[in-house]
Amino acid sequence: MATSSLTLLAPRNWKYHVFPSFHGAGVRTNFLSHVLKELRSKGIDSFIDNDIERSKLIGPELVEAIRGSRIAIVLLSRNYASSTWCLNELVEIMKCREEFGQTVMPLFYELDPTDVKKQTGDFGKVLGKTCRGKEKEDIQRWKRALTEVAQIAGFHSAKGENEAELIEYIATDVSNKLNLSAPCSDFDGLVGMESRMAEMRQVLQLDSDEVRKIGILGPPGIGKTTIARSIFNRHSQDFQLSVFMDNIKRKYVIMACSDDYSVKLDFQKQFMSQLTNETGIKIPHLGVAKDRLKDKKVLVVLDDVDQLVQLEAMAKETSWFGPGSRIIITTQDENVLKASGIDHIHRVNLPSDDEALQMFCMYAFGQKYPMSGFNELAYEVTSLVGKLPLGLRVMGSHFRGMSEQDWREALPRLRTHLDRNGEIAGILKFSYDALNDEDKRLFLHIACFFSGEPIDMVERCLEKCFQDVRQGLRVLSEKSLIYSKSGLIMMSTLLFQLGRQIVQKESISEPGKRQFLNDAIDIGEVLSDDKAGNSNVIGIDLEWNKDITWTSERAFERLSNLQFIRILGKGVNPLSMNYISRKLKVLIWPMFPMPCFPSRFNPEFLVNLFVRNSNLEKLWEENKPLSNLKFMDLSFSERLEELPDLSTATSLYDVDLTHCSSLVKLPSSIGNATKLNKVNLMNCSSFVEIPSSITTITSLKSLDLCGCSSLVEIPFNIETLTDLGYCSSLVKLPSSIGNTFHLQKLDLSDCSSLVELPLSIGNATNLQELNLNHCSNLMELPSSMKKLCRLLLLELKKCSKLEVVLANINLASLRELDLSDCYLWKSYPESSPNIQQLDPWIGRISRLRRLELSGMRKLVSLPPLPDSLLVLNAENCESLERLDCSFRNPEISLNFINCFKLNQEARDLIIQMPTSAVFPAEEVPMCFSYRSSGSALTVKLNQMPIGKSTKFKAGILCAGEDEKDFIYGGSVCCSITSGGNALTACYNKIERVFPGHLCTFEVEVETEDVTSTELVFDFELGFSQYEPMVDDSVYKQMVRYVKQKNFQQMGDKRMRDTPTPGGPLTQYY
Repeated sequence: MATSSLTLLAPRNWKYHVFPSFHGAGVRTNFLSHVLKELRSKGIDSFIDNDIERSKLIGPELVEAIRGSRIAIVLLSRNYASSTWCLNELVEIMKCREEFGQTVMPLFYELDPTDVKKQTGDFGKVLGKTCRGKEKEDIQRWKRALTEVAQIAGFHSAKGENEAELIEYIATDVSNKLNLSAPCSDFDGLVGMESRMAEMRQVLQLDSDEVRKIGILGPPGIGKTTIARSIFNRHSQDFQLSVFMDNIKRKYVIMACSDDYSVKLDFQKQFMSQLTNETGIKIPHLGVAKDRLKDKKVLVVLDDVDQLVQLEAMAKETSWFGPGSRIIITTQDENVLKASGIDHIHRVNLPSDDEALQMFCMYAFGQKYPMSGFNELAYEVTSLVGKLPLGLRVMGSHFRGMSEQDWREALPRLRTHLDRNGEIAGILKFSYDALNDEDKRLFLHIACFFSGEPIDMVERCLEKCFQDVRQGLRVLSEKSLIYSKSGLIMMSTLLFQLGRQIVQKESISEPGKRQFLNDAIDIGEVLSDDKAGNSNVIGIDLEWNKDITWTSERAFERLSNLQFIRILGKGVNPLSMNYISRKLKVLIWPMFPMPCFPSRFNPEFLVNLFVRNSNLEKLWEENKPLSNLKFMDLSFSERLEELPDLSTATSLYDVDLTHCSSLVKLPSSIGNATKLNKVNLMNCSSFVEIPSSITTITSLKSLDLCGCSSLVEIPFNIETLTDLGYCSSLVKLPSSIGNTFHLQKLDLSDCSSLVELPLSIGNATNLQELNLNHCSNLMELPSSMKKLCRLLLLELKKCSKLEVVLANINLASLRELDLSDCYLWKSYPESSPNIQQLDPWIGRISRLRRLELSGMRKLVSLPPLPDSLLVLNAENCESLERLDCSFRNPEISLNFINCFKLNQEARDLIIQMPTSAVFPAEEVPMCFSYRSSGSALTVKLNQMPIGKSTKFKAGILCAGEDEKDFIYGGSVCCSITSGGNALTACYNKIERVFPGHLCTFEVEVETEDVTSTELVFDFELGFSQYEPMVDDSVYKQMVRYVKQKNFQQMGDKRMRDTPTPGGPLTQYY
């Protein structure tokens, strides 16, 4: 069963949802009655003609019912054509379909649609009887209507089919069509929208088959997205495929470390997934979009684009899309549109004064004009806010429901904080004022200290300062006061400055009475005041000023409530930590100068300790209370030799010890850190021991041991580990690694001493990424790896001694495979059924000798391959069409058995190469000058130039049609004689040649031994003892002369002699 496509209608006033056209009381009381009942249960109204007297002609009442119905269901039964009434109904229905797009859904009830289309079978006989004695014009109209309705995809009910399921399916399809055709009212009442739609129609030119890219340009908040959304909702049903990708700038953040091509692949993946509604779609290269969409009429809206790479990935060229497609891009950056070559640009202008007032009033009062008594107030607020639609919406929403008195009380603040131009900064300040006290405090904490910090760290550091910090962050985000980027909490520069100004105004003349201190001069004043108490200060963010230094050890003594401190520079005496508040939660002091914290330093409430690149040798001399510590970053502290006792660090979550090159071991007390999630020991070159107590930490997810050059083995099992960092001197892995059922990533790159992987690794069935790059002594991969059914990434770059065949690896789910410089690798396995295109990196495997691709049934093309390749097996690559490569190694052997889709260019390339090859062919190529159906053929040397050695391309064509006509597990022997003297013999080993395949190879003759003007080529077929002998008559032998020249240039010049009838055709190269 299929359903008819929906045609977009102009707005109409429909009287009925459905008009049923049918014939026969039996149909009415049985099948149709159940359909109508199911439709009624879904709230769908159908026209019922019980009270209409039927005659030959349909009357005005029936015509009106047909034309007033959104959908017409035509129930075509065997006797439908026996009624002229029904036939005239159908003519009117098809007329409505053509005139104003009425949806027609044919239902073939126990009837073959072909009989309706061609008016054949029993249906045709019934129609023939009805047409007797009728006007020729009527007959033509009926037949034309029947032919047209039969060509519409519809429902087919066969005898014995489950009618209940069919009826439910029909009712659901009708309901869906009515929903899709319902007029969109989402943008009703939007001021100025219709005039903007009229402007956009001039740019869109929807009647044209031209593929057009349109830019909608304007500043933030001016309504670009609203315009694009309105277009999409009004016209998406006119297109085969449609997608609205909103808020691209914020939703699809480009990582700073990402390469350009990877970014584009990811963008195109997101784009194609949403457009085609496919999850898990694979995008191996950027040509996928064009290949999939070049014949599709699509409507694409790319909203809030801010970088050219986004357009290049999703809509680079108009040639990517089918005729009539429209690509709409909203952006505030005109350069993005220009760089993409977009000429059709609609600039969104600010609304007029009247429109601005109407917009404000719609949000403030729910109508386009002010309520009684609010005229002057509405005019003043609109004037203060300005004409930016975003500001009008924000202010209108804020005032909605307020009394006149509330308005008058709010206006003085608006006059103070908003200038006459209505800048957005003032609007956001007004939004800040509308926050509750808890959210205001959180906003100021971020603006004055935590902007740019990791979200996870902020939540954990502030969780005891606020009732629900996560909810507070969500509120600030929803009000556009903060946003996240790459896992960091970010705030625009304007809001960042706004928050600090708010705090500064808490006490302009006395900075010690503020919550946060961010100005170096203010901080200096407070730290130098050894008399006044400064209990209000909870945070200091100090960027060192070379002209200001505080040498007093008691600088922080009077800051009794200090909780957050960041010191960037050398201006503070580190001994002042003796007098720091015990309430301290966050200490950020890069390049901390002392070898040890002062003895009186109390970290009891410390949550985040960040002393990267410090001079610390140890943290402190004696044990300290660390029950609140969650983050410890001592990275790049190259003098650090040990960590303190961590017995009380039960909340510790993240430990970063990167490049602590003097660190020898972790304390055994780390096992008490039961919430530990991540430990980074990267490049701890002196590190030799991991305590066994770490195995008890079930929450540990990531352990990075990269560059731990003194660590030899990991003698333990961490069952819940999901990310094991690489260890460059690892000799072996423990067999218990097979018990790490949650292991997802195993990075062992640069483990130059690693010889083998334990067989138990196959039990780590959740493993998704395995990196063995530069494991130069790795000899083999265990066969158990074929059990790794979730493996997505396998990296084996420069595993120079690895000799195992890849048949041991499960490639069913593999997405990335790096074999660069693995020159002893033998093959791919035989089953990689889902790979459609090899990644270009395969051409960079400079020493690859053998490449097995057999069984990759969806592979369409081959990329450039390495020159070192000696064997290429693409057998049973049934979809292979193109060879975007050249075969530069003259000794290469090519197998393209059953690659019947190879295009002619690919076959010509194979023939031209001085290689042995097997590939599909139905006849001997014309380039072979000499042919024979027997076992031998003769080549006349007087028709070609002769040098010291002469090369020939030889081959056999299997012309048999029976399944037994093939060579299996044998070879082709070609013996060459001259005047009875044996000159040479060539053996070409082949696995099998099926009917319709050509096997070619090159042979070389030393002409010094030639004693005749003829060479006789004698072909023999060697077989496995298990296979029958094959009659030579099913094979055709062929030979051509190959001129001595660089084989890469073969085929550039061709000269042909006139063929002799029945004799050889000579071709020179």
